Amino acid sequence: MEMNTSTWMLISFIILLVVSIWKIYVFLPNKPLKDDDTTKESQEDLLKIILKVIKESDGELSHNELFMKVQDDDTFNKQRFWRFNQNRLNQLLSYYHLENSHTSCIKDIYHDLKA
Repeated sequence: MEMNTSTWMLISFIILLVVSIWKIYVFLPNKPLKDDDTTKESQEDLLKIILKVIKESDGELSHNELFMKVQDDDTFNKQRFWRFNQNRLNQLLSYYHLENSHTSCIKDIYHDLKA
C-alpha cells in the first residue's frame, strides 16, 4: 500500500485542521465573565441608574454632567461597569429614545419619568 505525496499532504492537512479547530474551541470563553457589562441584564441595570440620576435631577443636565453624576452615584459599581464612558452613555440614551419615541432629550426623559 503505497501512498503518494498528495495523499500524505491531504491527511496532514486534515489532522492539522482538526487540531487547530480544537485549540480555538478550547480557548474561546464559554462562561460569562464576572465583570462583563455587555449582557442584557447589565445594560438594563446601567439604564436604571441613568434614569434614576435623571429623575433625581431636574432634567437640567448636559451629557457631561449626567456622565459625571452617574459615575458618582452610590449604586454605580465601578468594578462591574469599568467600560462605562461617554459613548456608552450615548448608546443607552439612544436606546431609550428608540424605545420611547416621544423623548428626544434628557429633559423629555425627565418629564416622562415624572409622569
